[in-house]
This record gives sequence, structure tokens and C-alpha cells, in this order.
Amino acid sequence: MDPVVEVVALFLGFIGWIMVGVALAHPYWKVASDDGNVITTSTIYENLWMSCASDSTGVSDCREFPSLLALNGYIQASRALMIASMVLGTFGLVGSLVGIKCSRSWGENYVLKGRIAGTAGVLFILQGLCTMVSVSWYAFNITQDFFDPFYPGTKYEIGEGLYIGWCSSVLAIAGGVCLSCSCKAGTKEKYPLRYHDRGIVYSGAAPSRSAAASTYERNAYV
Repeated sequence: MDPVVEVVALFLGFIGWIMVGVALAHPYWKVASDDGNVITTSTIYENLWMSCASDSTGVSDCREFPSLLALNGYIQASRALMIASMVLGTFGLVGSLVGIKCSRSWGENYVLKGRIAGTAGVLFILQGLCTMVSVSWYAFNITQDFFDPFYPGTKYEIGEGLYIGWCSSVLAIAGGVCLSCSCKAGTKEKYPLRYHDRGIVYSGAAPSRSAAASTYERNAYV
């Protein structure tokens, strides 16, 4: 296990986990602007939890989605994936803090610590994949409605929250891969016996039965 690579992987996973929380609460997942009229609403934006509108004076009015079952399927799936990403990242952070080589947990049992750190790396990778699927699925629906000439509703554009989610997924996957690769060798470490702990090898012909018996009798009566 390389301690430097493990620390870098832990740092990447931690930054990715923080950015997941920022993306989850970010209000701008999709944005629609109307600059042609000063009196009416100029900007409409939504995220996974609410829909907001702001006018030219900067006053915003937000409304939470009234019912979970009334939402589109991709919004419900994106919520579930982002929450799962937060949970996986939390367990990944705990596992990486316990399993890295420079940690004092589990003493010098580097094989067990390597396995724990490798598991944490897999959790970071799953975190990144959940985030990637969530934001990509959400962005796909935005672009699909935007380029549909027959779509009657408001056409949105991709917001800042999705870009933060993409960056988070890349960092989490990179940290998970580095952590898993650096700890792979730790699970296969072998500790050879010292020279004086090994058995002594004798060369030459084995003694005959009579010689062995006479030696035993001589030793027994000495």
C-alpha cells in the first residue's frame, strides 16, 4: 500500500462527497430565462425539490413540489440516486479513514486494513456512478424537451447544479480507483519466516535403525 496514493484518494473522495451535497441542494438544476419583458418573470429555475421564479428586481418566489407521486419518474429516480450517493460516500469516507496505512486503527494488520480500504474505494466508485447516472438522466430530459419542436411547455437549459454533480462523480470515481488499486497489493502481502525460524535441513544418508537405537540408549542412560 502506498500511503501517498491513499491520502490523495481519500482527499478526492472527500471533495467528491462534499460536492454531492452541494449539488443535491443547489437550486439551479435547470434554468429558463425570458429577458424580453421586464414586468413579468425573467428567470425560472428548478432542482429536485422545488421550483422557483425570480423577476428583474431579484425577488425570488419558490414553491416546493407538492407531491412525490405527482413528479416525473426521472425526478424521483434522481432523488433516490443522489441520496444513495451521499450514503455510499459517507461509508466510503469512514472505511478509508479506518483502512489507510497511516491510520492507527487495527494496529499493524495491513492485510485487513487493505481490504477495508479497498472496499471503501469500491464505495467511492459506486457513489460516483450514482451521481453520474442521476445528473446525466436529468440533463437528458432537459435536452430532449429543449430540442423537441412540438414540446408545449417551458424549455429549460442545463443549470449549474448538474455541472457540480458531474465534477463530483469524476472526483469520486478517480478517488475510488486510486484507493482500490493502491490497496490491492496490501491484501496479498506475505510475511516470510525469518531464517532462524525455518526448519534445519540435514544432508546425507539417514542413520540406520540400530545406530538410532544405540544413540537413544546412550542418551537415555547418560
